[in-house]
Amino acid sequence: MAEFTDTLTDKHIAFIEKQPVFFTATAAEGARINLSPKGYSDSFRVLSQAQVAYLDLGGSGNETHAHLAADGRITIMFCAFDRSALILRIYGRGRPVLPQDAEWDALAAHFTLLPGTRQIFVIDVESVQTSCGWGVPMMELQHERDTLQKYHRQADRDLWVEKFNERDRSIDGLPTRPTDRFISGEPA
Repeated sequence: MAEFTDTLTDKHIAFIEKQPVFFTATAAEGARINLSPKGYSDSFRVLSQAQVAYLDLGGSGNETHAHLAADGRITIMFCAFDRSALILRIYGRGRPVLPQDAEWDALAAHFTLLPGTRQIFVIDVESVQTSCGWGVPMMELQHERDTLQKYHRQADRDLWVEKFNERDRSIDGLPTRPTDRFISGEPA
């Protein structure tokens, strides 16, 4: 049976910290629903019981940014793939914070930035739902893929910024605000 709370509890936070993958879902009027898997250890942070954030690396599109700018709604889902079956959903309102934004430095201090980080999504928690997860298969993590980070580490800074600045629209034509800074993930 599903249980709802208004904010994250200590038990929720402990569960989140153990999960190697999470999923994000966003939508905007007249646009496709976007559902994305996310990984990389330490890319998700609980900032408080009422606020979370995660790193977003440059990839094939920028749908989450476009949807949050247009609508703001986001759902984050964590699934336990081990013996302790559980699904946890965070329902909230999100917004992108880009490297050129005034709050970037304070927010980025919560993370070890990864190569290709283009923004951090901040989500204000509106409610949290847990459910059994008995239908989720049991799986073991072998290792993280390094392909995306390797791609970004090898990228030319100027060409990277140019490429991602050209992506100023979602696949449905919604506007996005591209980053103006390449994050190498290493000290400057």
